[in-house]
Amino acid sequence: MKAMVLAALLLGGAPSQQHAEYIGSHVWPESAHGSGGFSAIETDGTGFVAISDRARIVDGRFSRDAQGRITGVEILRSEPLRSGREGIMTGHLADSEGLAIGADGRRWISFEARARVRSETGPNGPEVLPRPKAFEQMQLNSALEALAVDAAGALYTIPERSGRIDRPFPVYRWQDGQWTIPFTIPRRDSFLVTGADFGPDGNFYLLERDFVGIGFRSRVRRFAPDGSGETVLLETGVGVHDNLEGLSVWRDEAGRTRLTMLSDDNFRFFQTTEFVEYALDE
Repeated sequence: MKAMVLAALLLGGAPSQQHAEYIGSHVWPESAHGSGGFSAIETDGTGFVAISDRARIVDGRFSRDAQGRITGVEILRSEPLRSGREGIMTGHLADSEGLAIGADGRRWISFEARARVRSETGPNGPEVLPRPKAFEQMQLNSALEALAVDAAGALYTIPERSGRIDRPFPVYRWQDGQWTIPFTIPRRDSFLVTGADFGPDGNFYLLERDFVGIGFRSRVRRFAPDGSGETVLLETGVGVHDNLEGLSVWRDEAGRTRLTMLSDDNFRFFQTTEFVEYALDE
């Protein structure tokens, strides 16, 4: 991590804050969470739910200082994802990447290795949604990376890769019992999809990352609910943050829209799990 930060300084890698103010970062050491590979987060600013890409779900709570920066993390619950048919998930079934929590509290999870979306909670227990043919044909280890739910309860999921660098990212929506593609997201530069969320303003937020050999760059773009009106909110230099994969958008007590992001340490000793927060200036 020190090497990444040094590289960022040498390359002029300070955050490029088009529309965002950096609030702070909080490292969550492996000794505190006993896991790793965190790929998704949902938070209201105090409580949070996080997903590891090895089929583990964690409920926790933040402590914050007077300036609203995260100062501590308390785990309230940590357990493996389960299914009545699959038991404790292992192998290719366990690559959980995206998380979305509906207004009714139902938790939805997207998976990458065997591309699918299922609920972790609900009136009838876990429920696996039908898999369209497109899910079966997605690139290995590049499938359903991001998941979001809108105010009406429709689910939106996006693969990490689109299949070609000149092909936009398809956005799949589950609504009224069927999958459709209501819009696509333009693929710009070498960034790949890692997370998504609908903000309190109803807009669609997309987190992306780019690995350049010595570290990661991160970018957040915002779109109208129909995929129009693209705005780059944040684009960082190399090594400013670790491998940011989870995104949650919420409104703080001052009325500002916050971006809370969570990094995936890939279970490597030289990477870190960290919470990173920005506030939008509009």
